[in-house]
Formats: sequence, C-alpha cells, structure tokens
Amino acid sequence: MSRKAVVLLSGGLDSATVLAIAHSEGYECHTLSFDYGQRHGAELRAAERVADAMGVIDHKRIHLGLDAIGGSALTDAAIAVPNQPQEGIIPVTYVPARNTVFLAFALGYAEVLNATDIFIGVNAVDYSGYPDCRPAFIDAFQILANLATKAGVEGAKFKIHTPLIALTKAGIIQLGTGLGVDYGLTVSCYSADEAGRACGVCDACRLRVAGFIGAGIADPTRYCRA
Repeated sequence: MSRKAVVLLSGGLDSATVLAIAHSEGYECHTLSFDYGQRHGAELRAAERVADAMGVIDHKRIHLGLDAIGGSALTDAAIAVPNQPQEGIIPVTYVPARNTVFLAFALGYAEVLNATDIFIGVNAVDYSGYPDCRPAFIDAFQILANLATKAGVEGAKFKIHTPLIALTKAGIIQLGTGLGVDYGLTVSCYSADEAGRACGVCDACRLRVAGFIGAGIADPTRYCRA
C-alpha cells in the first residue's frame, strides 16, 4: 500500500519540487495551500495548477487571516515590498509565525488522514533569512508534533521532510527538472500581478532568476518588467 503524505504547496518553485520528490518516493500526496491574506492570489492559482498537473489525491485551500495581525510586507499594504536586498537583517517580507501555523494545520490534517509524513519546501541556503526555514525550527516542530497529538502519544512517529533544506536554488531547479516539474506553472514573486506575471526585482524573484542561471536551464517565468 502507498504511504500517505501531506505536502505544503504554495504554488512556488520550491513547493512544486517538494511535491515531485514526494511523488517520486511513492507517497500518495494530499496538498495544502493557504489563503492567509497575502498581497495576491497568483501563487494560490499556481498551486491549483501544480496539484492538478501532478495528480495529487486531494488539494485543499485553507483560509486564514494573518493580515488581521499584519507585521509583514506580504500581509500589510502599508509596508512596501523591498526591491533591493536587505542584507544582514530578517527582511520585512517575513510573515510572523507563518511556517509554524502552516505546519500546525498540516499536522492536524496528517492526523486525520492517519499519515505521519509531512513535506515542506523550506531552504536554508539560497533563502531570505527567515527563522522558520532553519533546521533547528524543523527539528523543534517535529518534537512538538510527536508530543502534542493523540497519534504521537499513541506511538505514531511524525516526520517533517525538508528535502531542499541544504540545496542551492540552482540545485533545486536541476533536481525538479529531472523529476519533470513544469516550472512554468509556478509563481514565486511577492508582487505578482493578477495575470501571474512576476515583478523581477523582489527577493523571491532575484533568487529564482539566479537559480535558473546557475542551473543552466531556461527560465519559463513570465515577468512584467525586467
């Protein structure tokens, strides 16, 4: 019998790659996306395209209200998305507690499905410096998962899979391309327009552009400006 897994699917490059990895490892994939009050819905529509293209068992969109607390350029229109690197600091695009909240939902869904495997596309190499993308955070959440659930108390062993955590963006793209990921379906931009075209200047875009150049693979991304 195939194993079930919950895969966090944002619609971006990394999460699409993680979904392909989970599929390649023989998991029946149940995907979650979050409408958390972010600036645009382009990534959510991309997640639906990716889920459909990869034939997941079920794709759910969860509605949250992180914009109610704000504190991030991605959830508060009064905070501008920077178009230059923010060196040496955690950038204003960090969304407070986002991955903690997302993993908590994934954990609950996994428990409902009688699954113990959760996949997330965090990366601690070519990334923006968010604290909830580090191995220490993932290790701590996995401990919590096995302490805070009925399934964990009864002997289940939850595993948080982070197959991209030590890869460069170029390495991620090369891996995903080998697994057949169509990156033209994905959107990674913080300021994409309603047509899903990327801005080309935000931190997510810069990492994506450099990744395709480093991988030596043509970038299928649609940009609204250079």
